[in-house]
Formats: sequence, structure tokens, C-alpha cells
Amino acid sequence: MEPLSIALLQLSPAGTVAGNLEKGLAACRRARALGADIALFPEMWSSGYNICGRPPEVWKREAVPAGGDFVRAFQALAAELGMAIGITFLEAYQGGPRNTLTLFDRFGREAFTYAKVHTCDFGEERYLTPGDDFYVAELDTARGPVRVGAMICYDREFPESARILMLKGAELILVPNACPMELNRLSQLRGRAFENMTAIATCNYPDTVPDCNGRSTVFDGVAYLPDQEDSRDTCILRAGGEEGICLAALDLEQLRAYRASEVHGNAYRRPGRYGLLTECAIEPPFVRPDYRPS
Repeated sequence: MEPLSIALLQLSPAGTVAGNLEKGLAACRRARALGADIALFPEMWSSGYNICGRPPEVWKREAVPAGGDFVRAFQALAAELGMAIGITFLEAYQGGPRNTLTLFDRFGREAFTYAKVHTCDFGEERYLTPGDDFYVAELDTARGPVRVGAMICYDREFPESARILMLKGAELILVPNACPMELNRLSQLRGRAFENMTAIATCNYPDTVPDCNGRSTVFDGVAYLPDQEDSRDTCILRAGGEEGICLAALDLEQLRAYRASEVHGNAYRRPGRYGLLTECAIEPPFVRPDYRPS
């Protein structure tokens, strides 16, 4: 099997929904010309994550429906190009917008629509409606079927997000992002990939966007190989800060062989001992007045 080519569209937004649509479609065409099987956008591409410091009544008007022209344009393009596209958008939603990703396969079929579960309620995202579940779908690609899930930005800071996706069968987790990817956040992604034996592809905005710095990454989750004495670097792509399309080649055969033989993931867990993880009580020092119970 040839490697799965993942394109991370590390782009600066154009300033309007219409501009982002045009620029995003053009970027997808370039990614396909480079051989990409999957193209992923940074978080909330429709608006360029332009909510910080702005009144919610203003940015809420920029929300687009999941079945509207913006999203459907990428659906049509996925079918035209024969390439899966993960498009992100501020979704118009009853009760308040959502921070959403829709993944289309290479035939333009919807694999899933995922809304960010862990909204950043300490900031403007408290005006968003959180998602209520994590999804995994078998994505049809030119390299064969791949089990794909998603989490968005702050979701990756909770080990439960990637763990649930692994338990649902994810081989590859797509992560749209909009924040500085510094050492510790990169380490989080490395850890999520290592402990779950999943590949994790994260697409961030470039350093021309406020409070972002590029550094989009792909970790393939394969820490050990039979013919190597020491562990290997699971990072197969780390972009710089500049705007561009970054491609990574994911060896699915290697990942699947590793998952079938190594000790992480769900191989030796003891879920019967983890009852406290499902308790809802929050004790000091973690009590926050703006916390929204699920």
C-alpha cells in the first residue's frame, strides 16, 4: 500500500467568508495537484477564527449552516478532485453557533460532522454550543479505507478525547487548531499519539495570524520498530511558521502492524478500575465559576 498523503492547509484567512471560500477552494486544488489524499483546514476556517475580542452578536452573524453553500462547495470539490476534505466552520446552530468540522470523502459523501466538545468557556467560546459526542468513520481514500476521527484545538488538552476516538477504532485523528503550538502543546499531541497508537494530524494557522504560530504537525504514533533498538521519533511532519500547504506521508501498513502487536492503546487497559473518571464532581482547586456542566 502506498502511503496516505495528508495535506495540512496552514493558511492565513482572507478576512471574509466569501474570501475564505475562494482561498480555501484554491488551496484544495493545489493540495490535490501535490498528490494529497486528505486536505485539512485550521480551526473555524469560514471566519478565520475571528471571534476573539469581538462582541458575540457581531461574529455570530458570520455563522454558516452545515448544509449551506459554503460547506457544500467543499463537498462538491471533494467529489471533483477525488480527495477527502476536512472543512471547518463557525456553524449556525439553534441556541448558539458551534465550532465544527465536516469531513467529506473522495466521492463527496459526508463521513461525519463533529462539533468541538471542549469549548474554551474561559473566553469567547462560552457563547458557542458544545458538541455532544466524538465520531469515527471509515473514510474511503485512494489508499483504501481508513478509520478517521476528529478533535478540535482545546479538545486535544483532554486525554479522554483521543482515548474515546481510539476506543471507537480511530487510526487517524484530524485536529484543526487555532493557537500557539509551543513545546507543551506539541508534547500533548506526541503523547496522545503514543499512548493510543494513533496517527494525529494537526493543522494550525501560520504566524501571520494573531496568537498563532504555524507548526502544524503529523505524529504517526509508531514509537518502536522491530529492527531498531531504540524508540523512534513519531513526528513525521513539523511545519515552520510560514503560510503554506504541508504534506505528510502516513505509512498505514506500518501503523496497523504496530497496533496489532504493541502494548499501548486498548491492549492492557483495566477500565474496571477507572470508575472515578466518570464522576462529575469537581473539587478545589479546579472549581471555575464559568464551567458549564455537560
